[in-house]
Amino acid sequence: MPTAVENEFEALKPVHGISKLDVDLDAQKITVKGHAAPSKIIEAIQKTGKDAIIRGTGKPNSAAVAILESFDEADKQTPVKGLARMVATSPDEMYVDLTLSGVKQGTYYPSIRESGNIFKGALTTGKSIYDFPPIEANTKDGELYKCQEFIKVPLGISGLIGRSLVVSHEPKNVFWESLCGVIARSAGAWENDKYVCSCTGKTIWQERVDAVGRGISN
Repeated sequence: MPTAVENEFEALKPVHGISKLDVDLDAQKITVKGHAAPSKIIEAIQKTGKDAIIRGTGKPNSAAVAILESFDEADKQTPVKGLARMVATSPDEMYVDLTLSGVKQGTYYPSIRESGNIFKGALTTGKSIYDFPPIEANTKDGELYKCQEFIKVPLGISGLIGRSLVVSHEPKNVFWESLCGVIARSAGAWENDKYVCSCTGKTIWQERVDAVGRGISN
């Protein structure tokens, strides 16, 4: 009968880009080396009936995240529609793990904007400083759709902190209902070892339940 460690190795075997795995059951921790999309790692573990939390990616000061929200009144109850995780591979290059969920089927156009001012959603984020290739939301997600893309981007992370990432349904225009989020630093590997949040007093797993409730499933 396979051991728990063997089960984790087997679950992650199909994930492209993993070069090395270390499983520590006592610490409930899996360390992954390679260039795999974090969302794909979580998705693979979830298929075993478990859940996972990304505790850090890359070197210190080399990771960032943007939570993508809709400012449309129709999405007021569930505004979070996506997540972008960014990991630098060099001072002027990074990978972006971009996921959208609970969106209409179709083509979407992500871009990094010059400003992080989201007072009026995407309308106040300024002009684009980088346009991503278009992405297609064609996978069913309940009554709506989802998608995931892992994209190499010729930009350094340090100059993007405080700017914003916007996802629009048109290539050159943004709208009130376009998804957007401010780009913020996130923990590098080994930088986040807390199990209780000092702000809320909740454990990381309680925080995870809250995140899933907001629409961040992976």
